Amino acid sequence: MLDLQKIETFLCAAEKLNLSEAAKQLHLSQPTVSHHIKTLEQELGSGLFERSNTGLRLTDAGRLLLPWARRLLHDTANLQSMMSSLQEVVGELRIACSTTAGKYVLPQLAARFRQRYPGIQVKIPACASEKVTLNLLDGDAHLGVMSREAGNPNLEIQEFFHDTISLIVPAHHRWARRASLEPSELLEEPMIMRESTSGTRYVVLEELAKHDISLEDLNIFMELGNAEAIVRTVADGYAVAFVSDLAATYPLERGNIVAIPVEGLTLQRTIYMARKRIGDSYRPRDAFWSFVHAPENADLLRLSQGRA
Repeated sequence: MLDLQKIETFLCAAEKLNLSEAAKQLHLSQPTVSHHIKTLEQELGSGLFERSNTGLRLTDAGRLLLPWARRLLHDTANLQSMMSSLQEVVGELRIACSTTAGKYVLPQLAARFRQRYPGIQVKIPACASEKVTLNLLDGDAHLGVMSREAGNPNLEIQEFFHDTISLIVPAHHRWARRASLEPSELLEEPMIMRESTSGTRYVVLEELAKHDISLEDLNIFMELGNAEAIVRTVADGYAVAFVSDLAATYPLERGNIVAIPVEGLTLQRTIYMARKRIGDSYRPRDAFWSFVHAPENADLLRLSQGRA
């Protein structure tokens, strides 16, 4: 990888065509300038200057490198300026989140974002799934997190993370020691389902339909709109249910419930993030949009796939 300091030394020497003058401008010793140029020439495999008693002259390779060096230093200065300005971003960022899985990942991501940009106040209000798009278009939210890809042309969508859904049963259930189940066995047990607008419910019913099982075939014990309440009810021994792995993580670790694979069901979904496509740039929103997939956040985005 090229060293920017050596590129800067080359550029100064190319403009001055004199090592002593370049050293003065860079506040370096002449031997240091000579060493930088010699090292750069070795890294590039080409001589950049022809040296004589009268001074320096650029070689063909040096003339070729010159505009690239100027552009590289210019772009680097612009990047540093942009990143420095981001540190000074202030404002409010409202994120509407309608999916259970997002509610587990999003707060931790927002906390990391808040540490990087302390001048941005982050708010994550509760939001029904059918209202996320409306909130974005009306300006009530800057970003939205949802379990289905919005089809509105006025919204820009990016993948947030991938969520895994599992069948959970009480710890002392007769299935608790089973390695897996056949889909048809689900007809035997009382089941708790999410509400009709739930992304989890949509994925489960779509997969069951591949095995000719419909909602009407299931023995629905109860319908609940809260994943944590479902997990608690299952742990108390009343029924079985399909929930996001994120909602089941701690009860599974404590041994209150058991997750059982169901043969032939691919219970994974994509969680999306959306923002308004048309409108003025808003730096807190755009900074978070880019921050989501920064390398240091890969661990958070993998949380939902820990047992997949």
